[in-house]
Amino acid sequence: MIHSVENLNARIAACTACFEDKLAGKDDKRHIVLCGGTGCLSNNSAEIRKHFVEVLERKGASDRATVNQVGCFGLCSQGPFVKIYPEDTLYRLVKIEDVEEIVESDIIHGKVVERLLYEEPATGEKVSKQDDINFYKKQRRVALHGCGVINPENIDEALGFGAFQGLRRALSMPRQAVIDEVLASGLRGRGGAGFPTGRKWQFAYNSEGDEKYVVCNGDEGDPGAFMDRSILEGNPLAVIEGMMIAGYAIGAQNGYFYVRAEYPVAVNRLQIAINQARELGLLGENILGSGFNFDLHIRLGAGAFVCGEETALLNSIEGKRGTPRPRPPFPAVKGLWAKPTIVNNVETMACVPYILREGAAKFAECGTEKSKGTKVFALGGKVNNVGLVEIPMGTTIRELVYDIGGGIPGNKQFKAIQTGGPSGGCLTAEYLDEPIDFDSLTAKGSMMGSGGAIVMDEDNCMVDVAKFYMEFICDESCGKCTPCRVGTKRMLEILTKITEGKGTLEDLDKLEELAALIKSSSLCALGQTASNPVVSTMKHFRDEYIAHVVDKKCPAKVCKNLMQYVIDKEKCIGCGMCARQCPANAITKTDYTAPGKKLPAMAIDTDKCVKCGACIATCKFGAISKQ
Repeated sequence: MIHSVENLNARIAACTACFEDKLAGKDDKRHIVLCGGTGCLSNNSAEIRKHFVEVLERKGASDRATVNQVGCFGLCSQGPFVKIYPEDTLYRLVKIEDVEEIVESDIIHGKVVERLLYEEPATGEKVSKQDDINFYKKQRRVALHGCGVINPENIDEALGFGAFQGLRRALSMPRQAVIDEVLASGLRGRGGAGFPTGRKWQFAYNSEGDEKYVVCNGDEGDPGAFMDRSILEGNPLAVIEGMMIAGYAIGAQNGYFYVRAEYPVAVNRLQIAINQARELGLLGENILGSGFNFDLHIRLGAGAFVCGEETALLNSIEGKRGTPRPRPPFPAVKGLWAKPTIVNNVETMACVPYILREGAAKFAECGTEKSKGTKVFALGGKVNNVGLVEIPMGTTIRELVYDIGGGIPGNKQFKAIQTGGPSGGCLTAEYLDEPIDFDSLTAKGSMMGSGGAIVMDEDNCMVDVAKFYMEFICDESCGKCTPCRVGTKRMLEILTKITEGKGTLEDLDKLEELAALIKSSSLCALGQTASNPVVSTMKHFRDEYIAHVVDKKCPAKVCKNLMQYVIDKEKCIGCGMCARQCPANAITKTDYTAPGKKLPAMAIDTDKCVKCGACIATCKFGAISKQ
């Protein structure tokens, strides 16, 4: 048990020395670590880990190496990952059948397995060390501190990598001084709104109440977003420590994690971390002999996107229907069970220990004038390096997409990037050199949101993209207020009409009118921002809307009702493979045989064609195309 600061200092010193020796190889062992994030686990990372143990034992090399799991490495499109210390060799796309070769070649004979090294998309260069990969070079890990380095289920590794040093300092300060430190850092909420974190804490600190609460919002629901999940999976103790510091600052004794039930790995590791902290006396009563009492509880969300809104989340914790409350009063004054409550998301809480450990000035030296620190993004879509990135505020979109993301697959043309999920907007190529921060993105018609960043290329239809997000919003609207419940449904009907080739120019006017109405009169941020994807795509890609409405064509050839599959008779060799794959029997032979060909060409009956794309996927001669 750790009963005092002196006990904590001794434990930290011992754990730090042990962990540093391990990374440096001073213990005369090699250390194999595997990514234990959800993405890699779904790609057999756990089975690969077990196989490493078996192969080491079979080859009599168990005394030469250890096998461990860590959190997400970030470069998800290249997982599963295996890293070997102390050389820091990183292998990617590892399969079970590769384990024997890694053990035999690298662990036993000290020779790197070249074929499993990362290859830079632009140059084809093989890179053996993580920090030398372009994907990582411009990143700076603050919220992701420890992720991909420590075992998230081992509190001693977390202590050896900085855990609870921020809390130790906070408990030596007056409560107001802790809030002042967070204010000085310039930290703004990473959940989407960007409200200054220190100001929210100050409101709760100043509010009268015999009981106060700290709530961590882990209910990320944006399509393509997995930042909070990865932090909770990779270093849950950082978020726990952030909540404890917040609890001490405002005078709360209880905190609640609200996490999506669809995150079983994150929930399990979070519970393990809470249990380990309790066993050591770092949670509970009289923490570190300071007189500060604090404990944590987990509540699982049922998958409602609207519960990411803080007042709907509070209703859900209380056992009520997850619908937003009118504001004011704000949660900092009247929140959970009508008591003063602060609600911050996972990434925000993960930044707090860094601020107290390293100091506000250290955090604030990174970023822009009004957006300090770093931001975690889930970078996805049409980009070579799909994954989790943490970049300094002020990094440009071009750096995110091309330097970190590795550019567009197949050297296709960048078309847009959607930031902020269903609440955000699309930014085009003209904004590639714009800095990424709260105010810059908002000024350009998008928003930071929780951190989803979906890249789109020339093959994406922007009308279809707007329709996708509106379908999501309609499904997730809680239905409490009429503008959101009915208005978004009407917008979806119009967008569907347009993608089916039945739209009119008057429909475009109706979309703009509905967007303004929903934005101005919806109860919560879900409805107020629901029309952003439609507004931004209409602003930047109005020509695509016009093509759908006037020309009855989809320029990107995505909307099925506005395009058709055709066979080039000159290229077709008449093999009939496409006809055998067609589920609708829409492909038949013609009477035409192209010069130099032996068999008659095939043709597609457009009335029968269901536009499934099976024929294009089957044809090896490029004879089938969309028009």
